[in-house]
Amino acid sequence: MNKLPDLEAWAIFAKIAETGSFARAAAEFSLSQATVSKAVSRLEARMKTVLFHRTSRRISLTANGHAALERAARILREGQAVEAEVTEQSSSLRGVIRLSAPMSFGIARLAPALPGFLQAHPDVELDVQFNDKQVDLVTDRFDLALRLANLEDSSLLARQLCRVQIVLVGSPAYFERHGRPRHPRDLAHHKALQYSYQSSGTHWRFRHAQHGEFTQSMAVQMQANNAEALTPALLAGLGVALQPTFLVWQQLQTGVLEAVMEDWQVEPIALHILTPPGRNRPARVQALIAHLASSFANEPWAGVAELVKSL
Repeated sequence: MNKLPDLEAWAIFAKIAETGSFARAAAEFSLSQATVSKAVSRLEARMKTVLFHRTSRRISLTANGHAALERAARILREGQAVEAEVTEQSSSLRGVIRLSAPMSFGIARLAPALPGFLQAHPDVELDVQFNDKQVDLVTDRFDLALRLANLEDSSLLARQLCRVQIVLVGSPAYFERHGRPRHPRDLAHHKALQYSYQSSGTHWRFRHAQHGEFTQSMAVQMQANNAEALTPALLAGLGVALQPTFLVWQQLQTGVLEAVMEDWQVEPIALHILTPPGRNRPARVQALIAHLASSFANEPWAGVAELVKSL
């Protein structure tokens, strides 16, 4: 008969790998360092292999340790999730939710949606990190992430909340001086204000219902790794930019910015919620997903979501 797996020891192993320290793992689990060390020794004896390289200053995973880490981390996550879910079913939602979101969208649209959730669930704590670079949800221990992108296949679970149009904008004063482009080739005579992570780079791609696709190379006046940082330069009349509607909706309504060449479309992006693999997520995380889906469903800048793999 097979022995019962040493699930506690595997969870301790995963926490040591996560924190990089036997002492920090012991502190997080409220265990003695001797207990933590014995758990790893049990595993190594049972597996007849070494899981960590140890020196007086640092530890690192061996090749076998790396091979075991993903499943061990899953054991830890699933155990924490089931305990949290059982606890939350017998009481109000409580605990920490770690959430990652793009900087501009996070500040402009996500942040205003969060107070209502916190008011409804006062025992939940939110740890929100804004970053335009894509984070690794598993490695960086995020419960969920908002991502503005057309997703590639991955093991992450995804729910599309809405579509987001990308529009070509500039100030009315800029267009009075430089003319309003009607065809992408007209942009050869304009200066670009460029979002650094734009997928097409300085080659802006457009599609017309009758005329097909056209790509125009742009002369860049300014680029920034945060799209909102381009707004002052747009308002100052220094160039044109491809901006998401959630960022420029109000300026378009007031007329301080103007959308041009609207019959030439840029491929829209989609707003997704992503979670790590596995369906056993805490009830507090599921509640936040439902709250965000409701919050963004009827925004004036939001297009209808397409069906994707659902959370």
